Amino acid sequence: MDITSIHKAYASGQVTPEAVVNEIYDRIDAEGLHPVWIALVPREQALERARKLQSAVQADLPLYGIPFAVKDNIDVAGIPTTAACPEYSYTPEQNATVVTRLEAAGALLIGKTNMDQFATGLVGTRTPYGVCSSVFDKRYISGGSSSGSAVSVASGLVSFSLGTDTAGSGRVPAMFNNLIGLKPTRGVLSTHGVVPACRTLDCVSIFAETASDAAVVLSAARGLDGQDPYSRVPAIGAGAAPWIAAPSFRFGVPAAAMLEFYGDAHNPALYQAAVEKLVALGGQPVEFDLAPFLATAQLLYKGPWVAERYAAIEPFIEKHVEAMDATVAKIIQGAANYSAIDTFKAAYKLEKLRQQTARVWNSIDVMVLPTAPRTYTIEEIAEAPIERNSHLGQYTNFVNLLDLSAVALPAGFRPDGLPFGVSLIGQAFQETALLVLADRLHRGLVSTLGVSDRKLAETPALVAATPPPGCLLMAVVGAHLTGQPLNWQLTERKGSLLRTCRTYSNYKFYALKGTVPPKPGLVRVPGFEGPGIEVEVWALPEDTVGSFVDGVPQPLSIGTLRLEDGVLVKGFLVEPAATDDAIEITHLGGWRKYLESLK
Repeated sequence: MDITSIHKAYASGQVTPEAVVNEIYDRIDAEGLHPVWIALVPREQALERARKLQSAVQADLPLYGIPFAVKDNIDVAGIPTTAACPEYSYTPEQNATVVTRLEAAGALLIGKTNMDQFATGLVGTRTPYGVCSSVFDKRYISGGSSSGSAVSVASGLVSFSLGTDTAGSGRVPAMFNNLIGLKPTRGVLSTHGVVPACRTLDCVSIFAETASDAAVVLSAARGLDGQDPYSRVPAIGAGAAPWIAAPSFRFGVPAAAMLEFYGDAHNPALYQAAVEKLVALGGQPVEFDLAPFLATAQLLYKGPWVAERYAAIEPFIEKHVEAMDATVAKIIQGAANYSAIDTFKAAYKLEKLRQQTARVWNSIDVMVLPTAPRTYTIEEIAEAPIERNSHLGQYTNFVNLLDLSAVALPAGFRPDGLPFGVSLIGQAFQETALLVLADRLHRGLVSTLGVSDRKLAETPALVAATPPPGCLLMAVVGAHLTGQPLNWQLTERKGSLLRTCRTYSNYKFYALKGTVPPKPGLVRVPGFEGPGIEVEVWALPEDTVGSFVDGVPQPLSIGTLRLEDGVLVKGFLVEPAATDDAIEITHLGGWRKYLESLK
């Protein structure tokens, strides 16, 4: 059911969107609506859309004929939205923005999936529509609150699905069902038409079998939405991740004493294996203090943010609390314990924690954590529904409060056959870079997709863009090279060295006189045939380029350089007049060789 496989089948004429839709509905008829689904698009309506789609040009639609599902707190016109509470049900006249955008990209909606009621839970058991379980073992929870959305993908009923994520609901079910779970930065995907849990924190999330599929869905669904006051797009340079295209990167790992697995005997080794694989991929592990992140996580349910959940359904809960799941009602009614004063005090504490955690990003590019410490059986959750639910959010609850992005990915299997997963967490708007790294790590740790025996290696890899999103490529020579006196001007701007190479052959190289520290100059000379000049190509966040260029002294300037492979990048040039009294060093083999010759 991955996007590439379906598109190949369509292009070859093996199947049609109509046939795919019929096959899905036949499976649902055989397996039953519950517990995965709450409501379906009527079969004939889905078939009609599939038939209309078949007259379109497949290449024009990135999600042509791709079946998907949405969590039942996301509006679909004409189908009741229940948020897993039948008494709350209403029938919207319009789709949620994300649904409209995905359908415009050619995706075929199948139906609405089960969930923890009012998106309150990480377990998948708080619903009157039947308890979803892990596709690997019926005794174990599926994870929540986006339980049905995850199971619908993992079991091969749809290619991708939408969930929501406030505390980890788009990530924990991904771990328990061997999936990719993308939690974008708040506001990247519109929440217009989504029943809120905590409106200031909510995200629409994406479940898919591969990071590549998640990236395609993200691209089709994202964008500013004037109907959502929390919708946003990154400013220039925001979310730049130059490290994703570099040969090495720094990843944060907590001190061993800070990791908690709640007695699980197998997950610590699987987590360590993921860390070791990141090292093999070029990562440099950096130990960081997890304590302020965990302190932030405590604010979500043990602080006044629970009042947002009350505000979201205030008219309903005040009249119909008896119709709610008992655990959900108990959690949301806890809002009565907090005052406006408590809210401000918690906001002050959050800002302090935000300042503390922000320092961590000065020494790491990304962090890797277990997605959840462990899994539980359905019976174990029933024994301690609130306490064990809180265990599952150990490494997820802080992410939205701190405005971070995250991707959960499969990370191997335990001896009992259950999947384990880790999450890559980055700064705001870095979800695209996280997906690229997640794809590399996923391929190094797991071989199959979902619960099937289909091979991950047979799906297309997700490749980092050049330049990385939000970055500009800058070729440097001389004093800006690694180890040279002005290299700090690149590193302090969070630039990443991508490669060392040479310019095209028609450049001459000069050692300039009277420059401190000593600097060289490049001049393009049409018709000249030389060896090419050694340069380093760096990726700089776009919002730092202006200050970098402003610091370039005369007679140097920033222009466009052609590299030996024909690629054009920005880089250092010199005014030709400055070469009149300079020393030509074109054939010395580069700036470092010239400096050595002076010794």
